[in-house]
Amino acid sequence: MTNVDIPTFSTSTHSSHSLIASDRIDGTVVYGSGGSKIGSIRQMMIDKITGKVAYAVLSFGGFLGMGDEYYPLPWSTLKYDTNLGGFRVNVTKDQLDRAPKYQQNAEWDYSRDNDQRVHDHYKARPYWGS
Repeated sequence: MTNVDIPTFSTSTHSSHSLIASDRIDGTVVYGSGGSKIGSIRQMMIDKITGKVAYAVLSFGGFLGMGDEYYPLPWSTLKYDTNLGGFRVNVTKDQLDRAPKYQQNAEWDYSRDNDQRVHDHYKARPYWGS
């Protein structure tokens, strides 16, 4: 039997390259416009036809994972900050309080109408138009 080298992946949050596996996005901290933690990414939503990343679903508001609310954030609104090891988003608490969201035990309707509503709220360019 021949030994085969199996590649390993770094578990460091401060990587020297720009690519990241999708499962490593889950749990990444998101910081607001003031630099304080506002939540973490629960999942990424990818358009299965175009392959474009549409949203990062921000989770926050609960205690120990219970009662969280989920906020679809257009991917284009997130900027990775290497110093923080997380994403920054230029969103105020007031904007987030009024943002489209869904509860932990509910499903989000990813219809084009809701897509438009989310992108309009964050004044983000729609991913399907570029």
